[in-house]
Amino acid sequence: MDSLFDFLLTEPAVTAPLNDVAAAWTRHRVAANRFDRPVDVAIAGGFGADRLGFAFLSGYQEALRTLIPDLPDDELVAMCATEEGGGHPSAIRTTLTERDDVWLVNGTKSFATMGAFAHLLVVIASVGTAADGRNRLRATMVDARETGVRLTDHPALAFAPEVPHASVLLTDVPARVLPGDGYLDYLKPFRTIEDIHVLAATLGWLVRVARASDWPRESLQRLLTAIAAVRGLGIDAPTSPGVHIALGGVFAFFGDLLTGLDPLWESADPVTRQRWERDRPLLATAGRVRGQRLAAAWRTVQPDVDWTE
Repeated sequence: MDSLFDFLLTEPAVTAPLNDVAAAWTRHRVAANRFDRPVDVAIAGGFGADRLGFAFLSGYQEALRTLIPDLPDDELVAMCATEEGGGHPSAIRTTLTERDDVWLVNGTKSFATMGAFAHLLVVIASVGTAADGRNRLRATMVDARETGVRLTDHPALAFAPEVPHASVLLTDVPARVLPGDGYLDYLKPFRTIEDIHVLAATLGWLVRVARASDWPRESLQRLLTAIAAVRGLGIDAPTSPGVHIALGGVFAFFGDLLTGLDPLWESADPVTRQRWERDRPLLATAGRVRGQRLAAAWRTVQPDVDWTE
C-alpha cells in the first residue's frame, strides 16, 4: 500500500490531456487501484486530473462510494434528488410504488451530475406522507439504461463545463430500494460527504499544479497539511455537529491557503491558470448551505448562546 503523502510528492504526473469524462474516469480508476479509502482515492484521483472539473468527478464519485459502499467500482453514478421545486425533502415529488412485487419509480429530477455518462442513478423518491405531514423518502438504485429512463443534457455551465449535467425523466422504472430513510441516511449525510471528498480531490489537484509549477516547498507543506485535516474528518459520522464544525475550520484554512497561493499562479501553465480562473466558482457553489449547516451545528453544541447577536 502506498503512503498517500509520498505518492503526492513523488508520483510522476500523467501529462496526456483528458479530453472527456470517459478518459477522466479511466484515469481515476487507475488511482482507485492504488488506495483503499474513498477519501484517499479522491485525493489521488484529483492529483491525476488535468483540471478542476475532472478532480471534482473524482471527489463526487468517491463521496457516493462512501455513502453506499457496495456500489460497483467501475460504474459512474449520479445522485438524483433535486427537482423543479429544489432539493428540500418537502420538494420531492418523484414517487416510489410497488406493483406486482416490483418497486417502480416515476418522476422528474432536474439536475443530475454526470448526465448521460452515469450508468447508475441513486434516486430519492417519496413513498407518501407521514402522520406528521412529512414527506417519507426512500433511496433507490436505478439502472440508467432502463427503457423508462430518459436523460436530457443541460447546456454546459460557465465553470467546469467538462462536467455534464442532465434532467432525468423516470417512467415506471424498476428500482432496488436501499435500506434506511431516504433523507436521514442518504440525502442529508451526502451533502457533507460530498463537501469533504470534493475538497479532498481539489487539494490533490492543487498538489499536482504546485509540483508542475515549481511552487515553494512551503506551499506543498500547507497543501499536505490541509489534506491531513480532510483525511482526519469523521466521515463515518457526517451528520455530527462536531464534524460540521471541524469541516468549517478546514474550509476556513483552505480559503486562507488559496489566498496565499494567488500570487503563485503566474508561474503556472497558462492553460491551467485560465481554467482555474474559469472554474474556481465551482468551489463556492455549496457555500451558503454549508454555512447554514455550520451555524446549526454550533447551535446544537452551544444551545445557551444567543445566536441572534
